[in-house]
Amino acid sequence: MGFLRRIFGGGGSDGDDAATTDVDDEDEAGSVELDADERQHELDVLRSEAERLDELTQRQLKYAEYAWQPPDQGGERRADERD
Repeated sequence: MGFLRRIFGGGGSDGDDAATTDVDDEDEAGSVELDADERQHELDVLRSEAERLDELTQRQLKYAEYAWQPPDQGGERRADERD
């Protein structure tokens, strides 16, 4: 809640702010630790995926967004519509 007070400039006594900053510091340390654990887990998953896929498949996935696709056939107009 302390970050909301800082963002919106909420009022409060100085003693109240000091008490919330201690709690906020502990929460931030816990969230930093969780973020590092989550990041490590994501890296482990990516490594295991890289080991599972062969070189050709990795290359295909890497360049999939650049692959040419033929234009869609047909269009907006349908056969049963009048001009």
